[in-house]
Amino acid sequence: MNAIIIAGGNSTRIRPLSNEIPKTMIEIYGKSILERQIELFQRYGISDITVVTGYQSEKINLPNITCIKNEKYKSTNVNEGLFCAKAKFNDSVVITHGDLIFEHEVLEQALNFKGDIGVVVDLDWEKQYTGKFGNILSEADNVIMNKKQILKIRKNLTKKNDLLLAESIGMFKLSKSGAGILLDRYNHLKKSHKGRFHSSPSFKDAFFFDMIQDIIDTNVIVEPIPINGGWCEIDRQIDLERAKEIFSHQSK
Repeated sequence: MNAIIIAGGNSTRIRPLSNEIPKTMIEIYGKSILERQIELFQRYGISDITVVTGYQSEKINLPNITCIKNEKYKSTNVNEGLFCAKAKFNDSVVITHGDLIFEHEVLEQALNFKGDIGVVVDLDWEKQYTGKFGNILSEADNVIMNKKQILKIRKNLTKKNDLLLAESIGMFKLSKSGAGILLDRYNHLKKSHKGRFHSSPSFKDAFFFDMIQDIIDTNVIVEPIPINGGWCEIDRQIDLERAKEIFSHQSK
């Protein structure tokens, strides 16, 4: 098993903190977001760790990882960044966004997943968008699902009938077979797709959740990996304050 961390974005919404470093190198209690992810992966026996870089890539200089730069990071999005590391899709893989902080129990849930394609989803997701941290529900990458299968994944979804509405936190677990399914589909689309791609204006502008939706639409089973909190996406400075509250025990 290996891990891929997608960390190539421009990080514009958290500036000026990201003026000189990529967002994933911002520190919380003396340790960068990226270091926290790497240490957790290593704690669970994952030593083959690839970081896909882009903006300020030269500032990511940590031991025991492989860095692959998305040379087109300014003109592409998360999906194209991820598949810069497509050579790693020859085995089971955990994929995370580089601006994600999470408790070890969250990673443990992902690693215990036995299916082919799993998406870590927070069933208690709305709490982090309310109260003093504001109400920005439109930014959530939502999923509509039943207990066994994800049916839709994108922003701005609303609950329907007896189905569940949750949030994809930006962590995915693929078996070797599941990784192969995604890679084959990506290679096909890369050669043939034109025009809009699900929620994005084009394939090169796609998010990874667009790729997951495409797989779902081809009748591949994509399963939820449910959690209840224990994570934080660092998108704006206000998220740093929230993360400091959630992970204050790690500073002691």
